[in-house]
Amino acid sequence: MRFLSNLLRITLGLGFLSLPVHASEILLNRSDLVQIQSMVWAATGLELPRPASDVPVIGPRNTQDGVRLFRVLSGQGDVNGFTGVLYDNRDRGHSLLDSELYPSLTFLKYGPALIAEGHDFGLAGRIFLPGVVFGNSSAAMTGGPAPRSLPRLAMTTDFWRAVTPKLYVNNHIYVYPEHRDHDAEDRFPVNWPYMIISQGSSRSDRRFLNAIALTLAALPRDTFDFLEKNGLVAPTLQMVLRRNLEPVSSREEYLSGAAHPVVFDGKLVRTGRMVAQAAELRPADIPPLVQLRVVSEDFSKFAGLAEMDERFLDTPSSIGRLWRGFAWDREMEITAEDTSAPNNRPLTFEWRLLRGDPERVWIEPQAPNGRTARIRVAWHDPWTEPIPGSDDSERRVSRVDIGVFANNGVHDSAPAIISIDFPRHQTRRYSAGPDGEHRLVSIDYTAKERGIYFDPLLYWSAPWTDTARYDASGALLGWDRKDANESTSRFVAEKGDTPGPRYEIDLASPRVPVLREVSEGPGAIP
Repeated sequence: MRFLSNLLRITLGLGFLSLPVHASEILLNRSDLVQIQSMVWAATGLELPRPASDVPVIGPRNTQDGVRLFRVLSGQGDVNGFTGVLYDNRDRGHSLLDSELYPSLTFLKYGPALIAEGHDFGLAGRIFLPGVVFGNSSAAMTGGPAPRSLPRLAMTTDFWRAVTPKLYVNNHIYVYPEHRDHDAEDRFPVNWPYMIISQGSSRSDRRFLNAIALTLAALPRDTFDFLEKNGLVAPTLQMVLRRNLEPVSSREEYLSGAAHPVVFDGKLVRTGRMVAQAAELRPADIPPLVQLRVVSEDFSKFAGLAEMDERFLDTPSSIGRLWRGFAWDREMEITAEDTSAPNNRPLTFEWRLLRGDPERVWIEPQAPNGRTARIRVAWHDPWTEPIPGSDDSERRVSRVDIGVFANNGVHDSAPAIISIDFPRHQTRRYSAGPDGEHRLVSIDYTAKERGIYFDPLLYWSAPWTDTARYDASGALLGWDRKDANESTSRFVAEKGDTPGPRYEIDLASPRVPVLREVSEGPGAIP
């Protein structure tokens, strides 16, 4: 990540200068790009023009929340405006920021070759751009075997999971709609700060684009330069957005789940307050980027019948785990010791449960300043939460979120988030064993037969229900397996000298992957 950041800063201005189409547009061509890794390029030949001094930062017909305050601040002289800022629309004008509202903002345009290759559309991350970049793509994957929003695509695809965090530390931030992934059910496997996800579909991103534009413009010049140099523009924008949401008026509310949903409702954005806070930020007060690292854990690389990895995501500001094994609870030790203050302020850390059952999540900070914590999480059945702004609607959820915040004595940082996703399509029962400890009783895997949705890129269905069989010591012997539409069970060994069947995932119907028994071993006893 540091390599990308340094490369962009060192090589700006080299190569051929792209000529602007007009005062507020700049054209990106294939010749401006240098490949820096497989399928990733840096726009080292692109140099942002300085906004014309005779062009207003905010257009005369812009009357949005926060504009009046910005005009006052601009009249006092200490605002950055849009110097060094680039807007990147990635849906070919479908949900385009109005250039008349921001006449001194530079709009990125793509050359014909890049458009033909699709580099102008969808998720950002294949091209790293100079300066501070914000943008959007009001699009989604509506067809194919695994339809989903662009944010869920980013979370569930190896390439995008790797590249999206790098955008965050290179001063790029994008807004994408949740498009049907956060309505009656929250389908996101992680909650991460690397993008802003808007509630709704087409054009639900616009309110956030305007809030970002005005917040960036209101930053004092020295603060903007400090944020850009230290790769802290995106984390600081996330902090300002979350600190000024409608239900967030105190520090305790900022450290709660109210400020850190996976998806943001545009009606709760208070742009005027964002502008006011941005104008007061000074380099000496900027909070750091929280960086997490797993020290130890009992999430497994080979878990469950399919022996799949539970370690879904390991990035500095987002850690994700998928509960694929049979245990009642799991433990992790996570440290934030890699976090450093950009202005040498001493730091303390807060670890807060943002979503989940407080009686099934235990967080124990290990040091006086809270840099490290032990976390234990027990199994969660799916639960429902009221949808904000609705009198009787609820949303089904099955993910625990834990936020980690660094406080520098002035501000709390944007969160780094630990997420644990539970297979909501499975019906599980746990109960206390002879030793009093909870253990698995049964799992109903028959999501396909029951018509229950699950993410086919992460989970699978199987045509049976397993009831656990234990020996006198409490060790798991195997399963009394009852196939769908069968009235009797058969025993299938789990481990030992006489193992049961091998398994493989059948993708004949890619929308509903099914686990199959490949062959039965001698331990498969009728």
